[in-house]
Amino acid sequence: MAKYKVTVHTHNIATATTMNNVFIKLVGENGESKRTWLTSLKGGFYQGTASREFDVVCPSSLGTLVLIELDKQPLPLFPQDAWFPSKVVVTTPEEDTCQFPIYRWIMDKEVHLFREGTAKRLCDETNHLARYSREKEMKMRTELYCWDTYKEGFPGSMKADNPLDLPSEVQFSFTKATQFLFTAATGITELKLKGYSDSKKNWKNVDEISKVFCCNRTVISDYAQEHWKEDEFFGYQYLNGSNPMLIRRCSELPANFPVTEDMVKPSLRGSSSLLRELQSGNIFLLDYKNLNGLKANMINMKKQYMAAPLVLLYRTPDDKLMPIAIQLKQVPGEDNPIFLPTDSEYDWLLAKIFVRSADFQEHQLNVHLLRTHLLAEVFAVALLRNIPMVHPLYKLLIPHTRYTLQINLLARAFLIADEGVFTKFAASGGEGMIDILKRSVASLTYSSLCVPEDITARGLESVPNNYYRDDGLKLWDIIHRFVEGVIGFYYKNDSEVREDQELHNWIKDIFVHGFLAQECTGIPQSFSTVPEVVKFVTMVIFTCSGQHSAVNSGQYDYGGWMPNTPISLQQPPPTIKGQSTESTMLKTFPDVGTTAQGMSTMWLLSKQSSDFVALGQYPEEHFNELPPCRMIEKFQTELKAFSETVNARNSGLPVPYTYMDPAVVENSVAI
Repeated sequence: MAKYKVTVHTHNIATATTMNNVFIKLVGENGESKRTWLTSLKGGFYQGTASREFDVVCPSSLGTLVLIELDKQPLPLFPQDAWFPSKVVVTTPEEDTCQFPIYRWIMDKEVHLFREGTAKRLCDETNHLARYSREKEMKMRTELYCWDTYKEGFPGSMKADNPLDLPSEVQFSFTKATQFLFTAATGITELKLKGYSDSKKNWKNVDEISKVFCCNRTVISDYAQEHWKEDEFFGYQYLNGSNPMLIRRCSELPANFPVTEDMVKPSLRGSSSLLRELQSGNIFLLDYKNLNGLKANMINMKKQYMAAPLVLLYRTPDDKLMPIAIQLKQVPGEDNPIFLPTDSEYDWLLAKIFVRSADFQEHQLNVHLLRTHLLAEVFAVALLRNIPMVHPLYKLLIPHTRYTLQINLLARAFLIADEGVFTKFAASGGEGMIDILKRSVASLTYSSLCVPEDITARGLESVPNNYYRDDGLKLWDIIHRFVEGVIGFYYKNDSEVREDQELHNWIKDIFVHGFLAQECTGIPQSFSTVPEVVKFVTMVIFTCSGQHSAVNSGQYDYGGWMPNTPISLQQPPPTIKGQSTESTMLKTFPDVGTTAQGMSTMWLLSKQSSDFVALGQYPEEHFNELPPCRMIEKFQTELKAFSETVNARNSGLPVPYTYMDPAVVENSVAI
């Protein structure tokens, strides 16, 4: 007789326990065991625990174990419950240990098949049972995970009408769901209790805004409140604020931005000239052409306004980045003056306010929503549709898809839907939002998603005090080394890449549904070499973790104090100099209720969940083999060392840059 020892592990998440009867069948290359009842002396399989060791006895050895069949049945008069097993560990009569990763909810009475955890590509499968299991899994997945089109011209998304339509394996945990709803209710309730969120009144003075702002504050939001009027802080934000993706070096002025030497001479230090500074690489450009000609929103039956500015920034000899010229519309003309630091206080301040409001629209829709959330969803759906659990790519990427499908479903329902907060209260809500996203999709490129190439393309290699660049490049390198090790372990040469049809199905799905089959994006349609796979997978992990953190986590820091980043504006861009006053500025700001709605939303979207999982932490053990497990340990060690470096640097900065600190970067787009 051959005796197999079985231990069942239940994951340590809320409500993971089952009180149902659990049954197992072991399937090997030489046969299968009888379906065996795993009798729990404690009456159930409890959250965060390993069961006692069960014996499964067979007449003879089953040979190499291929899979297990697992099911659970309710006790008489008891309901079917939900169980979240993490893994099953089997010790064979030959004293080999086999692990079967599960990490999903089992909520029914059906028989579920789980493969032994050694990563295998399709070409590695020699057993007919293994191939059958693989085919059955992928058939089920393509039925569960279907592509949908939210709006024409948008990347594909997961087909589901509400969170309960999503497969249970990708839904929020009980903890996440409960805390998310509580956080949303708390932010809005605090503001409603003070009578702000429904108010249609204008602000009487800047001090009045502080009464709303005092509800939720951070170190950086306090700094923004104190320094929002200053040119140095304005420039700093385009390197290290919530949108560090627009700024680029300018070697030649755009034809539609006719800045003259005389205009900027007072802003240039010493005897320098604009031409000399352009040639020296000290002039930078912000161009909001993506917003040009868009129809602005109506809020509370009142027309709103947004600009499509052009901004010149100057790197001073003492390494500050200062704005020196602002044009608020794309087409030059007499009614489109170029504002300068030498203008009156409120002419210059109001011009900067229009720029900061334009940045809110560009950041939220292009940089944040499209380039992290929507792309992360594309990567996740393509993975779940095309790559089986036993494949090394699934094991590598599945932690970086956690909660993404549900958070995006909620975003579509509560932020950008017809009655969503963004649609109702942002200047670009409604028609403008759709147009911005379509334009952004049309300009999306592979190289712009890869930090080293993007930094070079924008000419930012040597700009001082650019912590997004410094930390982003370092984090990219750490992720790249990790991915290179794991992919290199499973793909020994380029021919193995070319032979992996599942891998090609994945990238083809991404090209067609994520990038709308546009070759001009540079997104590969297939892979030919190992380095190509490494680069693309690095980009996926970086986008879902570091990049999302960089453009998400600072939303309240820089937008909580409304005057620094207005969600909307109630007056048109000024067309004449010398007429702006404090009263003009206050009338231009969004009304009280719009301000409160924007602040509470940014507070919600910036708040970390208690079941947050930091980059490089893998509580779900998908890899069994020792080499990739050691690579994970090395990855974690490098991330920890980098985190210490970031903290040491930040201790000497007036405004710390924390958004790429691995300790606060989440593994996935989960908020």
